[in-house]
Amino acid sequence: MLEALTGAGLAAAAGMNAYIPLLVVGLADRLFPGLLALPEGWAWLSSWWVIGIVAVLLVVEVVADKVPAVDSVNDVLQTLVRPAAGGLVFGSSSTASTVAVTDPAEFFASNQWVPIVVGAVIALAVHAGKATVRPAANAATAGAAAPVVSTVEDVGAIGLSLVAIVAPLLVVVALLALAAAGWWLGRTARRRRRPAERPATAGDG
Repeated sequence: MLEALTGAGLAAAAGMNAYIPLLVVGLADRLFPGLLALPEGWAWLSSWWVIGIVAVLLVVEVVADKVPAVDSVNDVLQTLVRPAAGGLVFGSSSTASTVAVTDPAEFFASNQWVPIVVGAVIALAVHAGKATVRPAANAATAGAAAPVVSTVEDVGAIGLSLVAIVAPLLVVVALLALAAAGWWLGRTARRRRRPAERPATAGDG
């Protein structure tokens, strides 16, 4: 149960930023094995080569995601990357020993494709919500919301990744808060956008 929550939290974080949970998992296994220890089949995620590549990609993602219009293009490009990352972090963490899970369930170890698919679906759902809300927020604020919302997402991805490893039970609360925040942001953006569209519509008539 706890390993599933750990995987779900990391996968959801991947839906916001593909590289943050990958980097957290890799660094945790490499530097803090008492916090998270990957099984042998997933140990490549904590190799310095992989960590270095993920870190570089993270820098590119962080910069691109804060530029209006570019962030929407980036979301399109990330449509495959984020679910893939979600599958990787769910698959690896669900069979890993963590500070909260000392004996991962045998089910995940013997059915490794299950957590990968589940993680990809979770990440895709979060990504879809992000890709839907962001253009509306940009349109409602003339792009001013892009760096703010992106920074909040990055911080949220870091926090969710750490919570998933250290206190997986809190993942449920975090996911509910994430869903509520996405709903509120989308609703607010739509409300701000409508008044700006009405004068143009009236003028056309």
